Order: sequence, then structure tokens, then C-alpha cells
Amino acid sequence: MTEMKDKKLTEYPVVAGEKNVVLEIETKMFEDFYEKQDLNSVMLNASNNTSSFGSTGEISRPIGRKRSKVRNTIDRTLRLTTNQKCDIAQKTVEKLKTEIKKTADEAEKVVDTYKATSEQYELEQSDLKKERMEFERDIVKGARNPDTKKTTAERVIRYFEDRFRAKDALIEKFRLKISTQRTQMKKLLLQLKQKEEMGEVLHAVDFNQLKIENQQYMEKIEERNHDLLHLKQEAGKTQQALNSIKRKLQELMTESKKLETEIKIQEDLQAKIDAEFEQVTEQKLQAEKTNENLKEHLSDYQVPAVMDFVTESAKLRELQKMKTTWQRKVEIIKMSYDSHQKKWLALKKSSQQIHR
Repeated sequence: MTEMKDKKLTEYPVVAGEKNVVLEIETKMFEDFYEKQDLNSVMLNASNNTSSFGSTGEISRPIGRKRSKVRNTIDRTLRLTTNQKCDIAQKTVEKLKTEIKKTADEAEKVVDTYKATSEQYELEQSDLKKERMEFERDIVKGARNPDTKKTTAERVIRYFEDRFRAKDALIEKFRLKISTQRTQMKKLLLQLKQKEEMGEVLHAVDFNQLKIENQQYMEKIEERNHDLLHLKQEAGKTQQALNSIKRKLQELMTESKKLETEIKIQEDLQAKIDAEFEQVTEQKLQAEKTNENLKEHLSDYQVPAVMDFVTESAKLRELQKMKTTWQRKVEIIKMSYDSHQKKWLALKKSSQQIHR
């Protein structure tokens, strides 16, 4: 017996603790319900439930003095019956279910939004990858000149113009689709208004179906608007890139024309220098030939008279001066020729690089 009592005493705190936990949960539930309810309605419901219990005989007390009746009525009013507790618990459970469903719906909407954003991001990444592959295929590799290893500007401009036309066509397609969906939505709203005016009663299923369809159309319209905005942004970026390439191409073409003009001037100057060089070379050959003749005459020379010697000496000095003068001219022309030759080769090399 003593062991059984000791065992019960040992188990009593555990059982009491579990009961206290249940009571704390119940008290917390009643407090939350009480804070969210009107005090007068709670008291009225309690008095009604108490009177109903008294009339049915579930709670019976002996009829005593008037004071005892008043005290008993107050006690019954201030205490909750089992049915009242069940009602409160049921309402609390229903409210929790409603809140849980609302939270689940909101979470589902958030998840759907994230899924849509993720799908849109994946589509954009796929489009960018596709465009990059097409650009590498058509421009980086396809538009490259096999001889100069440079990209052809006309192919680049034509590629971007084709992309612009495709973007414009896609934008127009989305615009028509959005317009069609708006027309369908207006038609559905008009039908709904006509049914309301005719006094027809829509079932909950029909109304929910219309709400779902309306939400789907709104989401599609929002998605198409987002796609349209994205395409406009991409078209703007592509237009800016094309304008930049056009400006660079125009600058290169202007520079090319300028270099071509300079090359033409240098070629004319080179031709003139070549002609002068040939003329000077011919004069040099003639002077050398004359000099050789003079040397031959000098080897066979017999001492002439004094006056003849003086005359010939004067002629010789004059010829030597002419020879020195022509040699200097030849050296100057040769230096000028070499300088112009280097300039012409540099301009020719620069022009070839620009055309490539």
C-alpha cells in the first residue's frame, strides 16, 4: 500500500503538469477569443445558454431565498458551460483554419510569382544565349573576310536591321494579342453586367470561374506588358549600339577618304620626283661621258699655246663647277626621293589597314 501511495505521489506532479499545460492552452484560447469579441455579446450569449440549460433541467438547484437566486444567477452568468467552451473552441479552430488557408493562399501566390519570375529569367537567359550564338555565327564568324580577317561593316548593319525588324514584328504581335485579350475581358465583363441587370443569379462556381478567368487574363496582360517593355528596352539598347557602330564607320570612311587623297597627292609627287630623277640621271650620264671624252683628249694632249692653255683651263674650271653643281643637285634629289618614298610606303600601308 505504501509503495502504491509513493508511486501515485511520484506520478501526481507529472499528471498535474500535463493538466496545467492543457489548462494554460485553454485559458490562452479563451483570452484570445475574449479580446477579439464584444463583452456585451459574450454576456448575452452566456445568459441565454444558462437559461436554456436551466429550462432543460441539465443544471438544477433547489429553490431558496431571493438572495440565493441572484447569487446563483450571477455565478451561472460568469461561468462558461461546456457547450460554450465547445463553441469558442470551434470558432477558434475555424478562424485558425481560415487564417491558415489565407496564409497558404498568399504563400502560393508568392511561390507562383517566384516561379513566374524564375521561368521568365530562364527564358531571357535562353533568348540571350540564342542571340549570342546567332551573333557569333552570323557576324563573328560569318561576316569575317577570309583575306583581311576583318568583320564586314555592311553585314553588321544588315544583321542589326534584321534584328530590329524581328523585334518590331514581335512587339506588334504582342500588342495585337494584348488588344485581343482586353477585348475578350471587356466582353466577359459586359456579359456579367447584362446577367446582373437581367436579375440572373450566378452560382458560386460560375462566379469563381469568372474570377479565375479574369485573374488569368490579367496575369497574361501583365506578362505581355512586361515582355513588351523588355523588348522595347532591348530594341533601345540595340539601336544605341547600331548608332555607335554607324558613327565609328562614318569616322573610318572619312579618315579613309582623307588618306586616299593624301596618297594620291604623294603618288603625283612621287611621279614628279621620278621624272626629275630620270632627267638628272640622264644629265649626269651626259656629264660623265663628256668628262670621259675630256680625259681622253687630255691623255692625247699636246702642250698648246699659252692662250689656248688659258682658254682650255677656264673651260675646265667651268665644267668642274658645273659637275659639282649637278652632283649636289643629284644628291639633294636623291635624299628627297628617299624621304618621299618612305612617306608613300607608310601611307600605302595605313590605307591597306583601313580597307581591311
